[in-house]
Amino acid sequence: MKADLRTSSRTTMPDIWGEGALFAFSGLDGETDTQSQFVASAGAEGYDLLIHTPTRRLLKLRPADLGNVRIATGDVLLADTTRGEMLMTYAAWHTLIGHLPEDSEASVEFVDDGAAHTAELIVRIEPCSDGSRLTITEDCINGDVIALLIAADERSWALAYGTHEAEATDRVISASKLDRQQVMEDRLSVYDELPELSDPARARLLKKCLSVMKVNTLSAEGSIGQLWSTPDRVPHRAMWLWDSVFHSFAMNRIDPTSAWLFLRSVLETQRSDGMIPHMSKVDGTISPITQPPILAWGVWENYRYTQQRADLAYALPRLERYMTWVLAHRDSNQNGLLEWMIEGNPLCRSGESGMDNSPRFDEAALLDAVDFSSYAAADMTYMSLIADELGDKERSLRWSRQSTAMSAAIHHQLWDEEDGFYYDLAMDGSRSKVKAVSGFMPMLLESMTAARTERLLALLHDPQHFGTPLPVPSTAVSESAFSTDMWRGPVWISTNYLVITGLRKQGKEMEANKLAERTISAVQGWYERYGVIFEYFDAEDKTPPTACCRKGQPLEHYNVRRKIDTIRDFHWSAALVACLLLDFQSAMNRTAYIRNSTM
Repeated sequence: MKADLRTSSRTTMPDIWGEGALFAFSGLDGETDTQSQFVASAGAEGYDLLIHTPTRRLLKLRPADLGNVRIATGDVLLADTTRGEMLMTYAAWHTLIGHLPEDSEASVEFVDDGAAHTAELIVRIEPCSDGSRLTITEDCINGDVIALLIAADERSWALAYGTHEAEATDRVISASKLDRQQVMEDRLSVYDELPELSDPARARLLKKCLSVMKVNTLSAEGSIGQLWSTPDRVPHRAMWLWDSVFHSFAMNRIDPTSAWLFLRSVLETQRSDGMIPHMSKVDGTISPITQPPILAWGVWENYRYTQQRADLAYALPRLERYMTWVLAHRDSNQNGLLEWMIEGNPLCRSGESGMDNSPRFDEAALLDAVDFSSYAAADMTYMSLIADELGDKERSLRWSRQSTAMSAAIHHQLWDEEDGFYYDLAMDGSRSKVKAVSGFMPMLLESMTAARTERLLALLHDPQHFGTPLPVPSTAVSESAFSTDMWRGPVWISTNYLVITGLRKQGKEMEANKLAERTISAVQGWYERYGVIFEYFDAEDKTPPTACCRKGQPLEHYNVRRKIDTIRDFHWSAALVACLLLDFQSAMNRTAYIRNSTM
């Protein structure tokens, strides 16, 4: 029976099934479990799913005719073939259900990852009394079982995870009785909340963005007490500070209550000394470093949607303790500017900065960092706004003054008049003249002069520096280190979004819109080719993301177990592109309203 898609918006659903696309149950729909690692991604053949349990399985779904994909989201695949319909979707975090066209093959097997305990991997196929067939795959070392039940008609199927055989079997039998169409409708209902864009290709891209956002949203688990977000279910499986803020920006447009929970989950990782770690796991593990301080911005943006003053009251003391820690521990020379922690790993000199292997850090030396200082000064302005909204004028004035002082230090000490650019400053007082996208971050400040904005725009457009076919490169073309390796040249949607935000703050709306349009077009083009939203992109717009370096040459075959290449279905790329698309839609709506009201 053909699936009945019940709303008109379903005609512009994402419809590309691409290798590496995430496929997992979302915390927006119920309980998730990261520790089981029962998360899948699209395989290299047919409609296969690679299941990333400690010893991976491959669910082979091989219809004789692949047909045409109608829907490909992070939890629903629907395709039409000449021999019938293909469907698979999640019934729960631990269970998949679906049906197959005629003459299709379905099986589950372990993947050879070079595991030393192959003797402890059990695969058993059992016929059942009703004519159905049960396949059990048991990993005796890691203690998990995945069961596949194929009905007697060879069409409907269910697959379930369990910590032991009885649990997996009970789940798969129960799932086989579910209404598959209703389950699919439940998974797709969130897309009905989106505005329908006039351009069908952009509408599909927006829904793909929401799909990536949804699949990377998780429920309360372990040390994380409420909904939270991850950069990617595979391979990272943890919560990151500035990633979560970017995720919240887009979630504000769809479900601002969930966006607040993303932020609260990060705030709750705060240590007793005020520091907020850059990464946290559900087992309570936290990292010893922090990340770009943009949490107050995130809290303020969320408040614009929720108007929940209680959330501001909850966040402000935590934000204050965090910023106090930053000021006390990341300004070693006491000059009013901040320094990222520098690490010993030459491929990750500054994980704290978020730009870990940027050539800015190649000398492994402390630097007064233009981006760190700009983020902090901007966030102190947001803290001032939060305090003012809560009626605390004294706290508001204190943070406003601190922001003004740090902004002045940035403009005075980090600006190079000859080059017309902002640089990091070495501890000996010399400028570290690596041109990186970080030099545009002072545009986030209220105190930027029009003259300096124009100088920055000149470099932004200059093909010898940042005026690449796809702007804005993370490192300027003029730098000897420029390449397709992460943070050494490629374009990141996060920094593009920050530059766009800065341009708008400086009154350069047309420039911001041009950069937003170019960003959207690039992401859309590579999505339409590969079916995924990538972590970063070649600034020359020639090398596919699949071939860009990531701390070394990419593998011939995508395999995150052997080497992490450019990550697919990356959360902040999707979230921020969704913001840009929805901003354009809002602008169009405002224009239409003004036009109609003046007629």
